[in-house]
Amino acid sequence: MEQVLYYYFNVPIMVDALPMMLQGLGVTILMALTTVLIGVSAGLLLAVARSYPSRFIRWPIIGFVDIFRSLPQLVIIILIYFALPYAGIEFSPFWSTVLGLSLVLAAFAQESFWAGITATNRGQWEAATATGLSHTATVFFVVLPPAIKTSIPSLTNRIIAVTKGTALGSAVAVQELLAHAQSIQSVVANPSPLTLGALLYMVIFAPMVAFSRWLEWRYRWSS
Repeated sequence: MEQVLYYYFNVPIMVDALPMMLQGLGVTILMALTTVLIGVSAGLLLAVARSYPSRFIRWPIIGFVDIFRSLPQLVIIILIYFALPYAGIEFSPFWSTVLGLSLVLAAFAQESFWAGITATNRGQWEAATATGLSHTATVFFVVLPPAIKTSIPSLTNRIIAVTKGTALGSAVAVQELLAHAQSIQSVVANPSPLTLGALLYMVIFAPMVAFSRWLEWRYRWSS
């Protein structure tokens, strides 16, 4: 038991590591918030665009979704950071991670919003069209409000799953929480900083998980 406490819960080491870990925590939170903002917005726009009858709009969107739902997040981030510079396009480690995670989140968010749109009663589409509303007006004012409500439970789970991928930023040298934990661990030869990192990740994501459960509960009771 003493060895477990010394190697994984060494309080003096964790206290010394805390200031640097908090710096990494700030970067992790910023990456997560930026990813959610970009990914959810892009997913909503893609779902709206997919509702148009043109196959030249729908097929590229379906292809985008299938690609980014299939590829591992780490592979996408590495390709953006290491491969795109050969095409003359460069992103910093921070933005490579955010862009990679945002593409994945946009694909999953599109599917959640699209499921909500397709679940909308066909009669609502026909009634809106009969009153003279355009397709765009029908989507934004009639279809989207209930569709967003329907998609919230699955969307929040996707957001949590994808934003936890901010830890992958350490693979391209983003100085986020995990990178700082690994750096300190290599110096002190003790994995306690990783334990501290795990606790800080829980500080971020436990409220999000609780919020997701609350949304699911609220949705079930309001349906």
